[in-house]
Amino acid sequence: MDAGQYLVRVWQRWHSSHALVVIPLMLIAGITLADVRTEQSVHVGPLLVAAPAITTAFAGPRLTGLVGALALGAQTFLAARSGGVATSNHIAQLAGLAALSVFAVLVCYVRDRHKEQLAQVRSVSEAAQRALLRPLPERLGPLHIASSYLAAEKEAHIGGDLYAVARTGERTRVIIGDVRGKGLSAVGEAAMLLGAFQEAAHQHATLHVLADALDRSVHRYLTQFPEADEEAQEHFITALLLEIPDHSPVARMTVCGHPTPLLIRHGTVMAVASPHTAPPLGTWELGPRTRTAHAFSFLAGDTLLLYTDGVMEARGPTRTFYPLEERVAHCAKSSPTALVHHVQQDLLAHTRGALCDDAALLAIQRSPTAPLSGLHLGDLVHGVGRQVRTHEEHQQTV
Repeated sequence: MDAGQYLVRVWQRWHSSHALVVIPLMLIAGITLADVRTEQSVHVGPLLVAAPAITTAFAGPRLTGLVGALALGAQTFLAARSGGVATSNHIAQLAGLAALSVFAVLVCYVRDRHKEQLAQVRSVSEAAQRALLRPLPERLGPLHIASSYLAAEKEAHIGGDLYAVARTGERTRVIIGDVRGKGLSAVGEAAMLLGAFQEAAHQHATLHVLADALDRSVHRYLTQFPEADEEAQEHFITALLLEIPDHSPVARMTVCGHPTPLLIRHGTVMAVASPHTAPPLGTWELGPRTRTAHAFSFLAGDTLLLYTDGVMEARGPTRTFYPLEERVAHCAKSSPTALVHHVQQDLLAHTRGALCDDAALLAIQRSPTAPLSGLHLGDLVHGVGRQVRTHEEHQQTV
């Protein structure tokens, strides 16, 4: 070990909690010395109670107990020196110091137990998040993918938002959704839908049929135990299904009550609006509905940003909504990873870390070098025209 590494380790040890024990030890020594040097009519020994009290801020029960014992020993020495331990005044001081030291040890013990329990909860939460929202691959076929998840509940890493991808032949299917409600109470419904999607994505040829199958799955789940959940009939999941072929510039999406994505092309941001939006998943009992797959152009180098309503409905201290499209325009030429990171940090800054709802982000970019063949010119022109009209309508509205 060289001198530099040794100094680093010494510096780290000095900043550890055990190094801070020097403070109460110096306090005990200083108070004892001050009491010895002052007149016998002046007693500063009772100030020794500050030593174990200070130790609770950075040490565990053992170290706090040791400091309390040292303070009690110093108090006993000062009492013996000033007339004997058996006097009522000194007995009261010793008893008070002993009681406070014991209380300080108990406080440290309870605090450390709570820290251990919280660490276990965090560990389980992180494991559950990895199992529920499996990390998405950075590369999937011709696509570059990045994602982010922010839970609204403190100390939680999972909630009611969800996203997943599935490869079926030479195409990628994507789902992003938002369970009614937030936090841990919505985890079960999110897990159910993710499992259903991973299975059904390989069994249905078209998106609208896949959406119908997921709708039935959610409805069965919500009504399976109606006596256990009186609000099951009021639950639903907004979702957006996306299908991106590897070699075609035309992507398709089916919207089930979910916010539509943003398309970034050559530094320009535009909303991809669907002319047909179906009700959320889980409303199958309301009767049949017509779901369609909306086609739009998704060219080499294009990026899609999918998100949940926790992003666009996030409010700042002045109660203003987060201007997602405006902020995305500032980093429109970034990679998916940089784009997601920028939006996440900007969102937290806008809300000052106080999210009112779970927020999920998913950026998908078609590789600029991805070969495209079999161009469907009619679908391509229709998709571009609709995107341009949507963008112009949005600008007029603004």
